[in-house]
Amino acid sequence: MAIKVVLGVIGADCHAVGNRIIERVLGDAGLEVQNLGVMVSQEEFVLAAKDMDADAILVSSLYGHGEIDCQGLREFCDDEGIGDVLLYVGGNLVVGKLSQDEIERRFIAMGYDRVFAPSVDLADVVSLLNRDVMVRNAETASARPACPPLPTCQPIPASAPRGCRPTAAPHWKKSKRSP
Repeated sequence: MAIKVVLGVIGADCHAVGNRIIERVLGDAGLEVQNLGVMVSQEEFVLAAKDMDADAILVSSLYGHGEIDCQGLREFCDDEGIGDVLLYVGGNLVVGKLSQDEIERRFIAMGYDRVFAPSVDLADVVSLLNRDVMVRNAETASARPACPPLPTCQPIPASAPRGCRPTAAPHWKKSKRSP
């Protein structure tokens, strides 16, 4: 089953070329990509991710206002019942000169799982996405309660009423009335 990704450029950012390149690389890597294009709102990202049952939302921003545009996206996902979706963000995310470490710290604090510089190798993004989805799926599977064991077959006693089907706890054994 292919990893499902929603991709887009957030806010008022209209930088389209990089977005198309990302779409192509992800698609060539076998991922199912829904590209929302440019100038995408948080609501559009979340609704598309819900509709697609996406594994991840990839947000890009090149005009420097990503820090403003991306605030609250994790909470929006939580509110809409997709709190386990992976959030990736990348590009020129802030105005001013900040180290990549500081930018990453800020976005991780906002609930993003991965933060990428504009110069990231997209093959690394694909590898991390594959790994992160695999880890998340394993954690989700281990967090599920174990299914109860299937009832074992029991022979039908001769005293059982005709037409009675065996169950885990036959109803004739539950009765307090004597036969």
